[in-house]
Amino acid sequence: MIDEPRPGGAAWVELRVWRQFLAVAEELHFGRAAQRLHLTQPPVTQAIAQLEQTLGVRLFDRTRRRVALTPAGEALLPEVRELLARAQALPARARAAAAGEVGRVRLAFVSTVGFERLPTWVRDFHAQSPSVSLELVEATGDVQLEAFARGEIDTGLMLHSPGQAPVGLSRLAVSEEPLVLALPARHPLARTPRVPLAQVLEQPLVMFPRRILPSLHDAVLALYRAQGVAPRIVQEAIQMQTIVNLVWGGLGLAWVPASVMQFRRQGVVYRQAEAFEPLGRRRVTLPACETSLVWPEGENGEVPPALGRFIDFVRAQVGG
Repeated sequence: MIDEPRPGGAAWVELRVWRQFLAVAEELHFGRAAQRLHLTQPPVTQAIAQLEQTLGVRLFDRTRRRVALTPAGEALLPEVRELLARAQALPARARAAAAGEVGRVRLAFVSTVGFERLPTWVRDFHAQSPSVSLELVEATGDVQLEAFARGEIDTGLMLHSPGQAPVGLSRLAVSEEPLVLALPARHPLARTPRVPLAQVLEQPLVMFPRRILPSLHDAVLALYRAQGVAPRIVQEAIQMQTIVNLVWGGLGLAWVPASVMQFRRQGVVYRQAEAFEPLGRRRVTLPACETSLVWPEGENGEVPPALGRFIDFVRAQVGG
């Protein structure tokens, strides 16, 4: 008769006892199981008896002629095999995690990166590190900073004015690109591939809010102020696709990163500004933007191994 299980007793079953159970279950003979485990028979017999007492169920039917699994033993057998296989794999998995070969990277990104770079990077990183999962979250820079503060993301691809990445984060420059004009295809200024800057400054403007791209917002407004013009911002929008759609609707022109040209919106064209001042034909510096991979570092510049692997991957892509 099997005694009632001790409260919480099952939690104390050691892996060696499950190995003994598996050996007996597969051999259906205590002597052969003991030989397989390089033990004498009495310790195996005692271990199985103790296991049955701990669980409060009989796992084997024993006679002088045969040993057979009970229904409870049959039910446990595949679970025990899986348990022992997973336990055996743990050291290798720990070493792989320490090397960044397995794990998770929570990556936030701005929409401009999603037009071209991000899809190929995700594909190639998966091919290189199939056991590291990338969790993607599209988010503007301000939202990313809040997510970093809450520990909800590991790294982010941010847009900013060149050299003006957010402070307090480590940074890897990914790309730099000019701002171009998005304007309705039916607009008179769309008839030329290069639009005179003086005429651009007179047009109503669709703009992103300062809170999401403060350095770039300030750079665009500084261009207007340098020419003695107050910009006529008629509408603000957060996402670049939305800005382009508002341009299509005829609300105004928009300064957008050149990568947005990958977003083909029928009825919208992209043009460069002709950047010369009227007097002396001196070139005006037009705003540009930079994309950076940013992340918080721990003490001594350490990062989680999987994140470090992703950073190294991006560095190899951009040659940094």
